[in-house]
Order: sequence, then C-alpha cells, then structure tokens
Amino acid sequence: MDNKGCVTAIVVGAGLRGNIYASYAKEEHTKFKIVAVADPKETARKRIKDEFDISKEFIFSDWREVAAKEKFADCVILATQDRMHKEPAIAFSNLGYHILLEKPMAVTPDDCRDIATAVKVNGTIMMVCHVLTYMPKSNCIKKLIEDGTIGEIMNIQLLEPVGFWHFAHCFVRGNWHREEDSSCFLLAKSCHDIDLICYFMGKNRCTTVSSFGKLSHFTKENKGYRGWPLTAVVDNPDVENLTDALLHGPYGKCVYDSDNDVVSHQVVNMQFENGATASFTGVAFTEKICVRQLKIFGTKGEIRCSFDGSIRHYDFNSNKTYEYEPLNDPNIKPSLQGHGGADYYTIKSFVEAVQENDQMKVLTGVEESLNSHLVVFAAEKARLENKVVTIHPDGTYT
Repeated sequence: MDNKGCVTAIVVGAGLRGNIYASYAKEEHTKFKIVAVADPKETARKRIKDEFDISKEFIFSDWREVAAKEKFADCVILATQDRMHKEPAIAFSNLGYHILLEKPMAVTPDDCRDIATAVKVNGTIMMVCHVLTYMPKSNCIKKLIEDGTIGEIMNIQLLEPVGFWHFAHCFVRGNWHREEDSSCFLLAKSCHDIDLICYFMGKNRCTTVSSFGKLSHFTKENKGYRGWPLTAVVDNPDVENLTDALLHGPYGKCVYDSDNDVVSHQVVNMQFENGATASFTGVAFTEKICVRQLKIFGTKGEIRCSFDGSIRHYDFNSNKTYEYEPLNDPNIKPSLQGHGGADYYTIKSFVEAVQENDQMKVLTGVEESLNSHLVVFAAEKARLENKVVTIHPDGTYT
C-alpha cells in the first residue's frame, strides 16, 4: 500500500475478467492502483499498460517473472484460465500477496485444498470471485434469512438460464467447450450458483448430492442451421481481423460440428444436514442470459426473486406480501455493471478488505469457497457415476 493508503495490484491474466476488475482503478484511483501486468499475449499486456500508464519494467509475459521478484504490490488479480490457477495462487500467497482469484478456485479437489492450505498458512487474504454473493439483492435476501423472516429454510430452488447464444459462444466454440482443456460446465459456469445456495443455507452443511445432465442439441446429429449470433471474438474486431478469426479460429466453427463435450443442461439435487433440500438447474436453451430465478421456502414464509426484478417475501402468519428493491450504486460505470452490478461490489469489497486488512469483508474466502467447490466436485461424481454421493465432514466424499 502506498503512503496514501492506496492498494496496489498486479494483473495476472489480462483477459476479459482481469480487465473488468482492473477497471475499478479508473473509477477509484485514490483507493486502487494497477502497477504491473503479466500475460502471454502482447495485445493484452499493451492494453493494460496503456490504460494504467504502467512502466516498462513492470510488464511481464509470464507470471513466473513476477513471482521471481521481491513483493512489490499489495495484491494480485489472478484471472488466468481455469487450469492455470493453482501454481500462481500458491506462489503469490507464499510471497505474501493478497489474491483476488477468478472462479473456479481450481479444477480438482486436491488443487483447491492446496490453495486453501497455502492461504491459511501464509495468513493472506483471498477472495474467490463468486460475484453473486456480493449483489445487493443477495445481501438483502441473506439478511431476511438471518432475521428469521421466513423461519427455518426447508428448500431452495435456483435456476440459471444461460442463454442459447451465450452457451454456444462459450461452451460450444469457446474456451470452456471441452472438459480436458478447462473444466466441467458445473464448475466453469455455475460454481458460484452452488456457492450462493450454500451461502443462504449458512452453517447448515451439504451432506448428499445427486446430479443429472448431458450434452444435447449442439451435436453433429443436429447440424443444419448455419446462422449464429456474433460478439467480439478478437482484440481488434475490424473486418479483416474478424474475418480471419472466423476462418481460422474456434469462433467460426459450426455449433453442430465442433469437438465440444460439456453438458448443455444439468440439475443438481442437494440435501443438508438438517434435512433441508436444494436444487440448482443450469440450461442453455433460454431467451434470458444468466438472469437467475430464485425461490426459498421456509417454515414461516417464502422468498421469490428474479435477479432482474424485485425481491418478494410472502409471510404465512399475516398473509401479506412484502417487496424489496435493493438499488445498486447509480455511479457504477458500465465496465463494472456485469452480473447485475456484482462485479463492482466484488472488487470494492476486496479492495476494502486489503486496505483495512479485514478478512471479515470477504464473504467468499478460501474456507467457504473450498466447501462449495467440494459440493460441485461431488455433484459431478454423482452425475458421471449415476449415484447419490455422500459428502463427509472432513470434505471427502463417497
């Protein structure tokens, strides 16, 4: 931290998510400053360098070059690809850096455990970017639950409508289309949904899970329609670059003629130690894109919420309905409005936690995130083996 109390950060992985979190430094330049970047892509490095006026000596093509130096910043924004989290996370924690870690923590249970162990041994702050937890709506719902408004939770239902073109872009053609190159759909896309369910359940631990899902529709058997929705697929999307990317890159592939293997729809059933149940459904074939639908049923009432609308609370005793509309900060800039403004509140909470050295400001630390990740891994085991999986108190599962 500099002498004015401004948190200094290194961006490791300067792709979409790394840029989003880094942009907070443009809005809160007295609180947060980007001082270095590491990324194998020259265009990605240059973007961060120019945006934040970084000195040449702090531009790196590999995170290992950063880790080879003595600690020169307060924290690291670690937003590399899914399978590239463990090694840098442990290395930077060992150096004393606080870490904002893009989800998922890692792609295996053991790697997640190793990261958690390193952070606890080193006493550093780590926030895993389960951004949904930081939404004003989530905070309002959590307070209603903790205040006993709906009594004891009996059931939670959470739906994520992924969106047909969003799924095709990311999980048929994009970086997450094959498990061996990234991770399973549930981990890559929806680990923060499982984390949110666990957050609402509080200290009530998940004990058993089952799951079903498969790859449907986006297969060679369904090839025919050739049109597809288009988003930016290159760093400089002019006609020449975009045409080249479509001709030679993955985004020009037909969605019915790719080598994708991740599921296009999945359901996870969860039982908690007090007998409460929960279910999560993720599905590609929807009009809306990632606008979650949430229902929580308690012994005294229920809560319903679409993440693009208000929170509705129905009270059994009074037979009355109450509505809540937690408002986002109106000054949130477009770059941080993702996930209903949750991107802004995530990085804001992290910067404040580092600035005040206050782990309590982190709702998705290594312990909470490790526990919810283990539920995800158990759910995948249940899906692949067509069985109900038991999660034991020590985090192992059978």
